[in-house]
Amino acid sequence: MRRNRKLFLMIIAAIVMINIITLVGCGKEVNTSKTSNTKEGKANGNIKEGGSIVLTTSEPDFLDPDLATAADTRSILFNVFEGLVKPDENGNLIDAVASSHEISKDGLKYTFKLRKGIRFHNNKPVTVQDVKYSLDRAAGKDTGKPLKTELVNIKSVDIKDSSTIEVNLTAPDTDFLPYLTVAIIPKGYKNQNSKPIGTGPFKLVEYDKQQKIELAKNKDYWQKGLPHLDKVTYKIEDANALFLGLKAGNIDSGFITKEQADQLKTSYNTLIGSANLLQLLALNNSKKPFNDVRVRQALYYAIDTKSIIDTVADGVGKRAGTNFLSSFKKYYKAGLEKTYTQNINKAKKLLAEAGYPNGFETTITVPSVYQFHVDTAQIIVEQLKAINVKASIKKVEWGEWLEKTYKGRQYDSTVVSLDAAYLSPRALLGRYVSTDASNFLNYKNNNYDELYRKAVNEIDDNKKVEDYKELQEILNQDAASIYIQDQQKVVVLKKGLAGYKFYPTYVQDLASMYYTN
Repeated sequence: MRRNRKLFLMIIAAIVMINIITLVGCGKEVNTSKTSNTKEGKANGNIKEGGSIVLTTSEPDFLDPDLATAADTRSILFNVFEGLVKPDENGNLIDAVASSHEISKDGLKYTFKLRKGIRFHNNKPVTVQDVKYSLDRAAGKDTGKPLKTELVNIKSVDIKDSSTIEVNLTAPDTDFLPYLTVAIIPKGYKNQNSKPIGTGPFKLVEYDKQQKIELAKNKDYWQKGLPHLDKVTYKIEDANALFLGLKAGNIDSGFITKEQADQLKTSYNTLIGSANLLQLLALNNSKKPFNDVRVRQALYYAIDTKSIIDTVADGVGKRAGTNFLSSFKKYYKAGLEKTYTQNINKAKKLLAEAGYPNGFETTITVPSVYQFHVDTAQIIVEQLKAINVKASIKKVEWGEWLEKTYKGRQYDSTVVSLDAAYLSPRALLGRYVSTDASNFLNYKNNNYDELYRKAVNEIDDNKKVEDYKELQEILNQDAASIYIQDQQKVVVLKKGLAGYKFYPTYVQDLASMYYTN
């Protein structure tokens, strides 16, 4: 199994502060916190402008930024679209389409000044009308069906003058700014899913289904000096092809396992940082036997998550005890990963109490494109035999997983990794609210729902932190799913290529990458 482990690019993070990353090349560790910084590189005359790189990705679900949910897709679109604000590599929200913003003390009003001279990829200037249209569209103001449920708190988007836009909320929310990273698009433009137009550092110039995606440098990008590369090509390939392409030198960078990276030291440097992904055995809480909390807890006690990390991830990962990522340092409830240490006797006792003294049969659905998850599921199958649970693995294509497992919720359990699309802790917690569209686990707890609403509306930051930690405890106690690991990302970068940045969300910033002189 160890030789067959492949890339772990996962789907559907998170305030991670990664200012120092580790570069491993030819057995030597180097602090790259300075050399990876674009400004520092310029000062040293180390940046060679131009050039192109080749990467790999999975088939995108949507190119329309308001419809895309797959993490791989959103990682690409991060370079094509921008919101009023956008995240940087240190977990800060910086002004993008807007040049400045103000938040009222009561958390009801967000005011933005539009950046002067900013243009879309079709060379048309961005106007306040475009901003209003984009936010209204995403919030579903005209249709009543929000494309981004995170924006339902918007009461109105008001144009104050030719450069000022005001976002008014129905209820106070001092933590709403991360949701205003939603893409700004041209008013009335209907072809976002086939020919997307944004304001980002790269424009999408070609999409050949199941073959490739090509991005070209936006020469009129508002942030001067960026991007450095002229062209980026994404080959749409599976994990097998990625490693083979790296070995052949045809791919310039990719996310792989530590074991694979060790085989590429001659031609590639290795960087390790937070993946901002949480791997779990997701359980369908509305389906027997997983509608019984004792059964869910029994599985948690039966599974040794540390051995999974050691075997599948080469030990590069952290045990998880809830849906939260440890990179949310301020809000993270430490210690929950110790709740369910492997205890077979306790697991059997819980199963007996739930009416399953002889165990049961179940199916673990896994997207076949991700060998990392397939390998994890295989270990889980073996571990569950100790409590007489007979689990079988059902491998499905990526599109089928999205349609039937995620959207249709037609599954018993599934191994997957979840990320957060926004720099907000509740982006991780909101998907467990019983009425949330992304709650594909069908988890339902009225106390959780009430506390979540309280936390969202809480203005006192200290109380909000307490509420977020209590929500994590509820998910842990309910064993809403089996939380396996807070993943670490192993990135290989072809020698001569630099500027890679680890972000607090699952994105890949192509604008910062460059060739060295």
